[in-house]
Amino acid sequence: MSESFSNVNLFHFAPAKSPHLMNPLALAYMGDAVYEVYIRQYVISQPNHRPNHLNRTAIGYVSARSQAKQLEAILPLLTEEELDMVKRGRNAKSGSTAKNADVLEYRHSTAFECLIGYLYYKQAYGRLKELLDCALASRQVTKE
Repeated sequence: MSESFSNVNLFHFAPAKSPHLMNPLALAYMGDAVYEVYIRQYVISQPNHRPNHLNRTAIGYVSARSQAKQLEAILPLLTEEELDMVKRGRNAKSGSTAKNADVLEYRHSTAFECLIGYLYYKQAYGRLKELLDCALASRQVTKE
């Protein structure tokens, strides 16, 4: 018997703390994964399914440089609460750096991922989709 995907809660593990109280790097850790799945779904929705093309295309969206640009594009749309989460993510000291980005790009990509993780754990899925769709659209415009 087949269940509808919308009736299954595959991701049912709640965080140990309220999203407002979580370490911004923990939020970014989850935000990175959520954004990766979002981008992979987008890439799979496109006609070219050669594995190398899928991977190269996804990397173009999830790189620190790209995420920093996407954050810049959605900043005017953010609420005060969301801006606060971006600031927390940007100012978090991770102890590591990106391979192909400067320090500022890396901090902004962490801020972007922190915001995504925060909205995910807050279960603000509509808002999360709205911002991710805007970020994706901004990336496509700058790419052309």
